[in-house]
Amino acid sequence: MIRKSVCLAGLAVTGILFLTAIVGVKAQQTSPAMVEVRIDNFSFGPQAQTVPVGTTVTWTNRDDIPHTVVSTNGDFKSKTLDTDEKFSYTFAKAGTFAYFCSIHPKMTGKVVVQ
Repeated sequence: MIRKSVCLAGLAVTGILFLTAIVGVKAQQTSPAMVEVRIDNFSFGPQAQTVPVGTTVTWTNRDDIPHTVVSTNGDFKSKTLDTDEKFSYTFAKAGTFAYFCSIHPKMTGKVVVQ
């Protein structure tokens, strides 16, 4: 009788661990992705990103002068970002999204959403 109880308890613990693992994997799969782009020395870094649909990209101005983040197709536009200010945008659809700094138009980047 004791062996059966120990065996059943072991199965119960194994089942709980298995379910916890499944729930953990499911949570990881549905969590939205976050990507950082650094604005520094008159450039976006990295200059190009490939991300899944639903990803939020956050641009942070690490330069000592103001910059903006403006999409060429009009989907998003930041305010002027001073040092250490951030702008975020969540990409809800697939496509290639080119962007630039409206103050310094030679600063360009792109996000490819798959």
